[in-house]
Amino acid sequence: MKVICIDDEKAMHLIMKRMLSKVKEVELVGSFMDTAAAYSYLMNHDVDLIFVDISMPKENGLEFAERLRESGNEVKIVFITSHKEYALFAFDVHAFDYIVKPVVQERLRKTMERAMAKKQPAPLVRTEREPIFNEIKFNCLGEIDIQSTQGMRAKWKSSKSTELFGYLLVQKERLVSRARLIDDMFGDMPQKNAEMYLNTTVYKLRKVLDAFGLKEILHSDSNHYALSLNQVKVDLLRFEEGCRQMSVVDESNMEQALEIEQLYAGDLFGDTAFAWALNEVERLAHLYTSFTQRLSAALLEKGDTQVAIRLLSKLMTRNELDEGSFILLMKALAQQENKEALTRHYMQYAGNLDKEIGLKPSREAAELYTQLLSELV
Repeated sequence: MKVICIDDEKAMHLIMKRMLSKVKEVELVGSFMDTAAAYSYLMNHDVDLIFVDISMPKENGLEFAERLRESGNEVKIVFITSHKEYALFAFDVHAFDYIVKPVVQERLRKTMERAMAKKQPAPLVRTEREPIFNEIKFNCLGEIDIQSTQGMRAKWKSSKSTELFGYLLVQKERLVSRARLIDDMFGDMPQKNAEMYLNTTVYKLRKVLDAFGLKEILHSDSNHYALSLNQVKVDLLRFEEGCRQMSVVDESNMEQALEIEQLYAGDLFGDTAFAWALNEVERLAHLYTSFTQRLSAALLEKGDTQVAIRLLSKLMTRNELDEGSFILLMKALAQQENKEALTRHYMQYAGNLDKEIGLKPSREAAELYTQLLSELV
């Protein structure tokens, strides 16, 4: 089966190439940064399936699909999107399937197996919107959510049931005592009220899980609670495991590292703040920063400054005073020979340091800036 990939992020080309190489009888025959180049290729080459990002510059993926169908081309189209709200609407433009970023190997494999098994071309009108596969994901990076590949999302019964879900999730299947739960989640209530409130909250969480067929994964006895996670995919666990496995990032595992970086959609629980989770939020944020700095350094060594600058800019947005990220960003800009951007970023960094904590850039940062600037001159 011949496949092409259309995405304006070069990193996605690397990720898709690596993942598709693991699927038998699939050949990636082209990767394109925009739909115009891909359309020209399709006018002269036969392709069985197209992976296209929905959010594209100039012509987006949905518009591209409409243009293909109007020309009579019935090639299978699989949309890849970072925006979950587009997933169901993708079928309105005759998509064979959709995948929500970050793309994972197992989900991609199932899509390709179904595409290769389907002898007839994708129908022009699709009356059924429900995908065949129903994988359940627990997400707690950047949000708190339960999702299925059928487009179903958790309907939380109360804010406390959401909090209990998050609490048990970060315990990673460890048993938690009732006493600890009451102390951490209901500590401002009288004991009798807290116990009753906990019972109600457990009941509501079980109802939410039951809607996904997961009622039984919430284990409880008279004194303990725990979530069993072997039936679901958890973004937090996948991210932590990936970071642990890649203490060193180099060209041999760079594509894998880019996949791991995508998993960190935001801080633990996003904008929802729980007092008991503050240390864990900080620990994971530090883990993400350290991992992304290693990845960025490896990208610079390889000469891929564009992706490195994107990642480092994201880090600087999260913490504009982080010297480690800033030093790598200066090196990346110098590698691009962008003297104007180098000077602008240094002045901005120095200004932020002075404004926020009344300090000047460290000697190391100042000397590196001077050195890089002189080399560019």
